[in-house]
Amino acid sequence: MRITLIGLNYKPEVTGIAPYTADVAEGLSQRGYDVHVVTGFPHYPQWAPDPRYAGPTIEEMVDGVHVTRHRHYVPGSMTVTQRAHLELSFGTRVARSRIPSSNVVVCVSPALVSTGLVMARLKAQPFRPALGVWVQDLYSRGVIETGTMHGSSAGATTNLESGILRAADGVAVIHRRFAEHAHTALRVPESKLTVIPNWTHMPHQASMSRDHARDLLGWSRDAVIALHAGNMGLKQGLENVVEAARESDRRGGPVQFVLMGDGNQRQILEELGTDISSLRFVRSLPEKEFRAALDAADVLLVNERPEVSEMAVPSKLTAYFGSGSPVLAATAAGSVTDQEVRSAGAGVRVDPANPAALLEGVIELATEPDRSAQLVESGNRYLRQHMSRDVALDRFEEWVHTLASAHPTKARTASSAGLGV
Repeated sequence: MRITLIGLNYKPEVTGIAPYTADVAEGLSQRGYDVHVVTGFPHYPQWAPDPRYAGPTIEEMVDGVHVTRHRHYVPGSMTVTQRAHLELSFGTRVARSRIPSSNVVVCVSPALVSTGLVMARLKAQPFRPALGVWVQDLYSRGVIETGTMHGSSAGATTNLESGILRAADGVAVIHRRFAEHAHTALRVPESKLTVIPNWTHMPHQASMSRDHARDLLGWSRDAVIALHAGNMGLKQGLENVVEAARESDRRGGPVQFVLMGDGNQRQILEELGTDISSLRFVRSLPEKEFRAALDAADVLLVNERPEVSEMAVPSKLTAYFGSGSPVLAATAAGSVTDQEVRSAGAGVRVDPANPAALLEGVIELATEPDRSAQLVESGNRYLRQHMSRDVALDRFEEWVHTLASAHPTKARTASSAGLGV
């Protein structure tokens, strides 16, 4: 079977969606499928083009997978308009290019606009492949929960997402709450929905001792360290962590907060935290050092804006659950993130946008080693049982076969599919 994966992000990006797309492409290739990836140029999470990649289009083999890269616009700052420009740029390049002949094409959303353009192009063909959409984030919830759209513009985004997902032959989502929203709010038939949870994309290995990990990174053995690893974007609301560090300063510095990674809010956060001694920033690290950082921390942080509850499942959780440190989630009660952390038994929750509560939560976990050890053990067990790469690949392989078998024998045009509503 020939399978094409189309998405904006891929290796060598090490955070966000890229590692999952790469895992699926490599895993299916190793299982004997003919896999082709169509993607953009590396740019995330730093939101700047990788200078190692030049030219309008690149064809390369990446860990046994044929990859086609198309250059696209990369915004210097992220607004709704800039995001739309980015996705239109990538989607237009793909739609105008030769898309590999395939039995199944799977588009990854984000990017939603690009997905719509590619699906319209393929549905206009006399004969087309089966079309699936793999949803990592929900746009219709994201624009509302981050406050970037209101009223008619938010409604238009909901209609666009609904039209694109309903036009697909099948839709895979990463959490059952996403499936509920897709069915009830976006009117996607239940028969088209499949839940494939994300997994840990790092090979299993025993956790380092905290002292050894800190020695490797040059971090103090004596400090209490709370680490946030991953994207520094709008939905993370990391001003809360900056202010918790400021509160730590006021109390004499009982906790050192570390923000590790990159993103479109990093510069703003650095400026906000200029005078805070209990706060430090670290760039994204290679895998060995990244693992060490997770094990070096007393507490691993997930932080979300108070309004964020349904739009995304933080990809960092799959790495956090496999580490040697407990999780502290500053998120709304009952949110998808809260539910995931509770299901894993890997951490505790505090209210979002409450710096004092975040600081107290870190201190509490750091001073209760037995409780922290129980949370770590539970998270590790949950990861082994529910978030293994092999289980995820089995589910994805089954979904791809379902798409191929459910695909109608006669093509439907973009207009009859209801695209562009």
